[in-house]
Amino acid sequence: MNEPSTRQNSAPVATAMPSEKMPSEKTQASRLGSEPPASKKLGIVITQSAVDAVGAQIATRNVPGTALRVGIRGGGCSGFSYVIEFHDGEPRARDTVYDLKATDGSDVRIVVDKKSLLYLNGATFDWEKTLMRQGFKFINPNEKSSCGCGTSFQV
Repeated sequence: MNEPSTRQNSAPVATAMPSEKMPSEKTQASRLGSEPPASKKLGIVITQSAVDAVGAQIATRNVPGTALRVGIRGGGCSGFSYVIEFHDGEPRARDTVYDLKATDGSDVRIVVDKKSLLYLNGATFDWEKTLMRQGFKFINPNEKSSCGCGTSFQV
C-alpha cells in the first residue's frame, strides 16, 4: 500500500484494507465444496488533514446528515475524472462508508461507491495546502498517466 504524503499532519486515519492474511493454497483446497475463500476487501486511506477539511466544509454547509462522496467518473481528456461532492441522506446499499472524527471532535462521513473503489483501491485521499493551491488530492497507485491539466487520468 502506498504511504501517505510525508507532510506533517497527514497521518492515515482510515482504511478498509483487510488485516488478516489471505489463506494458503492448501487451506483454499481444503475448503473446496464448503465455502468460497475470503475475498480481499477494497479500500482507501484517508488522512487526518482530509478529514478535518471535510469536517470544515460540512460545517460551513450546515445541512444535517451531509457526507462527502468521493469516486471517479468516465470523462476528461485521459479517460476518468475524480469526483468529490456532497451527499445528503443515507448512503447507497453498495457504498463503502467511512465514519471518522475530525480533530475538533465533529463526525465526518465519507462514502465511496463500489465501482469507483475498484479504481481507487489503495489510494490515499489527502488535503493539500501550499502557497500555490489548496484542495483535496488523490495519490492513486492505479493511475498510469494523467493529462496536463491534472484533472483526469488513465488506469
